Amino acid sequence: MPPFNLETCARPNILALEPYHCARDDYNIDGTDVLLDLNENSHGSSLPATITSGDGGINRLFLHRYPDRLQHDLKQQLCDLRNTHVHTQQDLSPDNLFLGIGSIEAIDALIRCFCNPGRDRILTCPPTYGMYAVSAQVNDAGVVEVPLLSAPKFGLDIPAINKALSNDTTIKLAYFASPGNPTGSLLSKFDVEQILAHPTWNGIVVLDEAYIDFAHDNASLAGLVNEYSNLVVMHTLSKAFGMAGIRLGAAYAPSPIARLLNNLKAPWNIPSTSSALASYAVSEEGVSIMRQNCAKISVQRDRLREKLPTISGVGRVRSGTDSNFLMFELLNPQGKPDNTVAAAVYDKLAETEGVVVRFRGKESGCFGCLRITIGTEDEITYFLNSLHRTLVEMRMRDPEWARARARAKSRELMELDTGAEDSAVDVSYASSNTSGIDQATEKKKNEETISNGVVTE
Repeated sequence: MPPFNLETCARPNILALEPYHCARDDYNIDGTDVLLDLNENSHGSSLPATITSGDGGINRLFLHRYPDRLQHDLKQQLCDLRNTHVHTQQDLSPDNLFLGIGSIEAIDALIRCFCNPGRDRILTCPPTYGMYAVSAQVNDAGVVEVPLLSAPKFGLDIPAINKALSNDTTIKLAYFASPGNPTGSLLSKFDVEQILAHPTWNGIVVLDEAYIDFAHDNASLAGLVNEYSNLVVMHTLSKAFGMAGIRLGAAYAPSPIARLLNNLKAPWNIPSTSSALASYAVSEEGVSIMRQNCAKISVQRDRLREKLPTISGVGRVRSGTDSNFLMFELLNPQGKPDNTVAAAVYDKLAETEGVVVRFRGKESGCFGCLRITIGTEDEITYFLNSLHRTLVEMRMRDPEWARARARAKSRELMELDTGAEDSAVDVSYASSNTSGIDQATEKKKNEETISNGVVTE
């Protein structure tokens, strides 16, 4: 395998780019200096005294000053978090870090860095996060799609991916989400390394680990960026850390790639407020809280995975369990996954029950599917009841459901009379999953009632 050549992969104008430079970069500013170089307002912010009084926390952020351009201390904290030495003995350092406004900024920066507009392309594996394609379109880059293998594992189709990379030298970036969105499945290290070992492709493997802290311990491959010169691993504080409001993401990369990304970004892209709050979030205490919350989410995820198939009209759970969401099928009267039914349930949940989920039925391998984020215990209880009520009402109002139910009842009586067995019985709104629910159980489900807001089963 020839070594990765950054000089021929990156855009020439980015390689030649001189980063923004200001006077403060030349000196060790310690907070006692008279700063008259950036036309800031030396009198302070316009925040009322009632906001800035108290413990002085807001005042200590020096909001009238531009934030730290380098964010060295925060970067070191993020490196310490991922220096597990499970996959490598090499340590990550601040030189390996790019910080952005969420991981979306990293997605976009990578395309701007490596894809020549109107010529180069990225590779994605649907179903996957939609912002890869959006950023590609914004930057006039093409998209090559190689679908994932079938549900529920949604693994990488390594032969097809490597064939695409061999046949198309304009592919500069290959984006893989691990755990995937909406698949919820962790990609194997072996598969990722097979792509990194491609014998001829000179491009960047981008591993999006937005949901990595919901997977097993030490699942992150961030440390491998010092083992592979063309690997970038993206993280965010928006998911497991519960800090979506501060919009902070990171890209771990070999230092030459990180340097290019930092050269092209806006000079003060991370606000002081976001930096300060992120530092608290990834502190020892913050990481402990994050792990406690992930454990609570795991309990509700397992509960939801168990309960969903018992609701008439719900099919198989199609996603993995390495994230904070599940994706499941909605069935038509013939017991088949159905986009029309899924879309109707999606609308009705929001409009009637006040529950907002995501419709994913138009994506590869997700036909008839909704995706639900794992909320609190109370939220999941309310969702389960809402889904039950919605499906019951749809069955009562739709003549097709009634006809299917009559057919199923007739077939059931016939089997009781003849003792015949038919594994292909068309049972109305019967689950096509592998939960092993027999007809007696199905009949019991159909007689469920709502009592005091709780599904009685």
